[in-house]
Amino acid sequence: MLNHIVIMGRLVRDPELRRTGSGVAVASFRVAVDRDFVPKDGGERKADFIDCVAWRQTGEFISKYFAKGRMIVVDGRLEMRDWTDKDGNKRTSAEIVVANAYFGDSKRDNDGGNSSYGGSAYGGNSGYSAPAPAPSYGGGYSAPASAPASDFAMLEDDDAQLPF
Repeated sequence: MLNHIVIMGRLVRDPELRRTGSGVAVASFRVAVDRDFVPKDGGERKADFIDCVAWRQTGEFISKYFAKGRMIVVDGRLEMRDWTDKDGNKRTSAEIVVANAYFGDSKRDNDGGNSSYGGSAYGGNSGYSAPAPAPSYGGGYSAPASAPASDFAMLEDDDAQLPF
């Protein structure tokens, strides 16, 4: 069985960090995730508001570095909980149990820095930024920035000359 979910959105409010009776950290927060489509009538794009819970170091990390309006990417599993409300009615709620959390924007963009991408409906800037350069791993092949033309040989159209 597979239960894996990844979402990206903005925090609706600051994460709430609490501790269990045995001292285990747990952070609760809600993420607003825009839907991918705009209604045909030209109306406003809808958003889903998804409850999340993060335990231990992940919960402490989120409560320390994320605040209302900040773009967050979380992955984890979807969990359904059955409970009874104060009137005795049986209820079901869904939440994401967070395994990992990532920044979806840069701190500069979120603090209202000079971004050329405009604002967002959730406050702050849109969170879109140039992609980070790919990490450089030790060892392996890395292509030179510009190779001289003499390093390459032209192959004829004959497939028999191909090395594979």
